[in-house]
This record gives sequence, C-alpha cells and structure tokens, in this order.
Amino acid sequence: MNASNKYLMVEHHIKQRIDSGMLADNEKLPSIRSLSQRLTVSKNTVIRAYQELEAQGVIYTVPKSGYRVCPNTLSSTLTQSPSNVDLLSVCKEILTYSPEKELLATGSAHPNIDTPAIRSLYAEIGRHSRRQSQTPSHYQLPPGNQQLLKHLSKISQDLGVKVATNEIAITHGAQQAISLALRALTTVGDIIAVESPCYFGNLLLMESLGLQVIEVPSCPRTGLDIDSLQEAINQWDVKVILVTPNFTNPTGARMPLEKRLALLDVSGSIPIIEDDVFGALAFDEGIAPLKSLDNRDRVIYVNSLSKMLDSRLRIGWILAGRYQPQIEKFLVCDNMGSLNLMQSAVADFLSSGKYRQHVYKMRRFYQNNTRLLLQELSNAFDQYPSLKHKYKAILPQGSFLLWLSLPEGLDSHNLYQQTKHIGISILPGTIFDTSGQYENCVRFSCSNFTSNPEWRIGVEKLASVIHHQLTH
Repeated sequence: MNASNKYLMVEHHIKQRIDSGMLADNEKLPSIRSLSQRLTVSKNTVIRAYQELEAQGVIYTVPKSGYRVCPNTLSSTLTQSPSNVDLLSVCKEILTYSPEKELLATGSAHPNIDTPAIRSLYAEIGRHSRRQSQTPSHYQLPPGNQQLLKHLSKISQDLGVKVATNEIAITHGAQQAISLALRALTTVGDIIAVESPCYFGNLLLMESLGLQVIEVPSCPRTGLDIDSLQEAINQWDVKVILVTPNFTNPTGARMPLEKRLALLDVSGSIPIIEDDVFGALAFDEGIAPLKSLDNRDRVIYVNSLSKMLDSRLRIGWILAGRYQPQIEKFLVCDNMGSLNLMQSAVADFLSSGKYRQHVYKMRRFYQNNTRLLLQELSNAFDQYPSLKHKYKAILPQGSFLLWLSLPEGLDSHNLYQQTKHIGISILPGTIFDTSGQYENCVRFSCSNFTSNPEWRIGVEKLASVIHHQLTH
C-alpha cells in the first residue's frame, strides 16, 4: 500500500474490530503509540486514521483520555404495527428533472457518465439504432436477448451468484424486477419487512401494490438489525423480506457475512428479495450475496446496470428460482415485448470487454469522491458552533451515497426546499420512511462530485443554510 494511504489500513483494522464486537460501544481504543507499534506504521498515520474515523462518527474523543467507540445506536425503532405508505406526492416533486445547471448536484443517485466507456456505449446504441431501422419490427420476448442474458449471467457469477442463462429474466430496471417479485409473492394488504431507512422507490412500490410495511431498524454501518427482524416475524405475519445487503440506499450500510447467515436463519421459510444494484461497487473484494448462501431456493436476486453504466438504459435482471415462470408470464402480459434496441446494443457493448475495466475504475473514483465530499462538508460545518461535532456520517465501503445525520430540530424537507432555489440538490431523510424518523437526515450522491471552487461554494452555502435553520 502507498505510504500516504496507510491510514486506510488502520481505519479498516479499527472498523473490523468494531463490527466483529471486539471493540464495544464506548470502549477505549488503543493509544496512538501502541497501535502504531502493533501495525508497524507511524504515529502520524494512526492520528490521521483516528481523525478520519472521528469525522465519520465511528469514534469520539474524550479530553485527556483518548478515543472511544461511538455507541452503535440503531437508526430507528421498530414500528408498533404495520403501516400504509403515502409518499407519492412528495417523491414526484423531488424526482422532477431540472435542466438547469446546479451549483451542488448531490441529489439524484445516478452514476457518473463522463467516461470513455459510456461514450463507447452510446456509440454502440447509435449503430444499433441505424441497423434496426433496416430490419422488420418485432417484439423481444422474455426472458430477453440471448447474448445479453449470457453477459448478465457472467456479471452475476463475478458477484458470487452462480446462475445459468435460462434462470435469468431481463426487466425494465431493478424497480420492475422488485415489483414483479412482490406481485408473485403477495396480495393486497400483506405485510412486508423492510430496512429502515428504506429506499423511497421501494416504499412507492408498496404504496402502489396496496402492501403494508414493517420498518425494521438498520445500523448505518452493518445494516438490518436481526433481533428486531426476529421480533417483527414473531409478532406479525410477514410475507416477504426486502433487503439490500450491499450498500443500502440511503445509508450505504453493508451487512457482514455473519449477519447474512443470521438473516437466513431467523427468517425461516419467508421469501427474501435481495436488491444488489450497488453490489459491483464494493471498494474491496466484496461479500457473498444472500442468493449464493441460500439453500432453500427462497431468495429472489435483483440487479441492474443502472448504477454501473447509466440509469437511462433501464436494464435490470431477476433470478427468481421457483417463481421465474410466473414472473416471465407477468413480463409477457404487462409488456408483450422488451426494449430491443437497448438490449442488443448493451449486449454488444458488454462483448467488447470494456465493462469490467469501467467498473474497476468507477470503484476507485467513487471511493475518492465520498471521502472528498465528507471532508468538504466537515470543513464547512466545523465553522459553525451549531454544527461542529454535532453531525455524523459514516463512509460506506462501496457505492457513491453518503448519509448525514444532523442535529435534532433540523427539518430536512424544509432544507431541501430552501436549497433547491439556490442550485443545491439533496434528498431529505423524510422520504426514506413512513413515520418521520429521519427529519434531521440528508442523503448525498457523490457520483459527480468534483473538488473545485464551484462545488466548495455550494457546500459552504449548504452549511450556511443549515446553520441558519438550526439557530432561527
């Protein structure tokens, strides 16, 4: 490892010990001197690692006593009863596209498309567009383009899911895949267990399908709380569990292997929908998906190319096991045909071999972006007494999302409305649950972040607006 990056190794060492339980809440960390000797790094390296961990909210300082582990409090409490969802109006407002250039564009979770690979992809789409104008029109019936299915099978295997081509169906993005799975598994009024906070798109699906949700507390570092899930299952007739083990949206939490195994154990025979759209963006070697750990054929695996390439492609896929025939029937009845142009063009792009190199490059790019944005936010927030040491963010181990908890009393929806008028886009925490638990939280997308004067001005303006709201 490069000498200038050795502090990352120290960070990883401390986080591993916290996640494994070797360092408990409020436990004192090793002294700077002892840890530098143990890991054979300089004291300055340990100091920087501790400073980074403190900025992330993983540890805190006790004057004249050193550093201690921040209590790993859950982000929510289990709801007393299942609840209906009513988020459509606010989500429509937030999702409305603005063509105007933004000062700080951190709202929408779309990937960075300013890369050679994406330019090559759209050149391929152009070629296929011209080619298809010379061939008779026809439907691309489910499960989809055979060449594309082969590539999606290979991508799934690279992520740890062994699957044959005939076990995959191509969908209109991951959102449709989850919708199809829910339709195959539930009827109106059924109860679904989800992580809290939960991606608002999944909550909208529950709303459209007339389902009720149990919002299970989720740690912003290690994901779904297994004990709370067990409590929900014991108390309510949970029909399906919808979970994102790899880098939840919005918090970026990743479930450790032992938690994944525990989830499969406590859930009994309840079907699980595994959303893995960020799985390929792990900053390390990754962790086995639930699908690969399942020996009862009850995990439905969902993925897409939206976070890897471009959200506008609308190409997702689903591995539904025993439910696959029913889902393919839904696909035929709902759509009659798929997007011929996109499927054939993306298949040829994947055949070029540029995809793997692109994903590897974007992992490093997004890892750097999340660190840079958090540092810029810290620099701006620490100028204000109302914010200094009163916010918490945990750097994810993958993806390009950053979840920020701000002081109690902040109204993040009001903050969203204020900042959008000055060219700053964020997502308020209020859209990630049904009961207003995250009013003081904000989600950022770091995919297009650039550490330049313009973005810095945007961050400083954001800090000023937050300070003004907290003090007035």
